[in-house]
Amino acid sequence: MESERPDALFRDPYARTLAGPCGAEILAAMPKGRQFAWPMIVRTAVMDELILDRVREQGVDTVLNLAAGLDARAFQLRLPSSLKWVDADLPHMLAYKEDQLRGERPVCSLEFAKLDLTVEEERRALLHRIGAAARQALVITEGLLVYLTPEQVASLAQDLHAQRCFRWWLLELGSPGLLKFIEKTWGKTLSAGGAPFRFAPAEGTAFFKQHGWNEVQYRSIFEESIRLKRTFPMARFWRWVSRFYPRKKREGMRRFSGVVLLERRA
Repeated sequence: MESERPDALFRDPYARTLAGPCGAEILAAMPKGRQFAWPMIVRTAVMDELILDRVREQGVDTVLNLAAGLDARAFQLRLPSSLKWVDADLPHMLAYKEDQLRGERPVCSLEFAKLDLTVEEERRALLHRIGAAARQALVITEGLLVYLTPEQVASLAQDLHAQRCFRWWLLELGSPGLLKFIEKTWGKTLSAGGAPFRFAPAEGTAFFKQHGWNEVQYRSIFEESIRLKRTFPMARFWRWVSRFYPRKKREGMRRFSGVVLLERRA
């Protein structure tokens, strides 16, 4: 949808092919699916910015994209050809993507790592292998953590920290308030699909600090939506009204949902 706008924030020429008829059916089945698309559009654009910044300015030589799904960044972002990109996901997911993109050339070195990331032995073997070859790596978990339990997220955080070359971790993080909102809108649909939202720690990014990761950047989806001009009606009015709220409430609103860049603590 975003790629087909004349003023698109990003252009993914493979999105329509990868989504296919099933993608359109899923969108149609989601209550207010098109109306609530703006946070995911903003999330994608912000993550693209941060990925390119880490690669171009911070010397990242390897990107590990966990639960990559139908992400086609390795085919359409302006990445150096020397970059190593690894898409990791379930075998059937990557087999489908591989088939749909047959004949297309990625812009960098690309590997499809087919495994179940919830199986700790498989996950740790992959992280160890990637960690042994990389000098400075960025890990991406877009659209993954919210489906996991706090215990599973803690285990993943510890496994990533165990590899010294994994310096950066890019993720999105919701608040308990976001989960309550989602439960009222998409809750039944997500539960029926076996994918309820679970992870939204009340302590925010402090959850990761105890596992060796410090917050470097927090990009509020609400604030970024205004900057990128992809927001909901009356957003600017509500931002003006929030200026009169107590500071704690304003910060809570800002951290309702965001994109987070973490850095590994030695």
